[in-house]
Amino acid sequence: MGCFASKNADTKASRAARWRSTGIVALRDSKLKTFPDEILELDTSVRTLDLTHNRIVDIPVEISKLINVQRLILAENLIERLPVNLGKLQSLKLMNLDGNRITSLPDELGQLVRLERISISGNLLTSLPATIGSLRNLVLLNVSNNKLQSLPESVGSCFSLEELQANDNLIEDLPSLVCNLSHLKSLCLDNNNVKQNLSPGFLMGSISLQVT
Repeated sequence: MGCFASKNADTKASRAARWRSTGIVALRDSKLKTFPDEILELDTSVRTLDLTHNRIVDIPVEISKLINVQRLILAENLIERLPVNLGKLQSLKLMNLDGNRITSLPDELGQLVRLERISISGNLLTSLPATIGSLRNLVLLNVSNNKLQSLPESVGSCFSLEELQANDNLIEDLPSLVCNLSHLKSLCLDNNNVKQNLSPGFLMGSISLQVT
């Protein structure tokens, strides 16, 4: 048994060394139920974290230690909420939370000023925080297949936005400031209850816009 334990320890050590050298931590389909402590111990070394398709419910507040993470992929888990100190991940450029059980996003989301792509489709969101308007570098926002009844006016301040995917929600009205999104190329609103006339005139500033 001692030899087995030693071998297991060596395996963990070598894995941690590989993660530290590459900056990439990938534990997809690993049947995880909790967020691994060994990842948190890597702190500033992590650039990409992929925990797709596990059974993780909670994201620990200590995730704020991963201050250099740029890609956070937590799709297909059982996550219900995000810690408020998520906003400390100031290097984050991509966040994928598709296929979880998240009902709301913390206001601190707006602190992720380098964020370029966020996908949170297939959750239970009923609203988005107004602070989302602080994400001036956001290129893609995917909130499809949730329970959203509206989008915040502040989304019109996401001036870099090119794709807004909001299919399969309960949206009735679009915020008037959407017309400020001059870089918008794709606005996806299939299977909603939108009452506005989404003719090209509604979004005159979005020259390349395709509405679906």
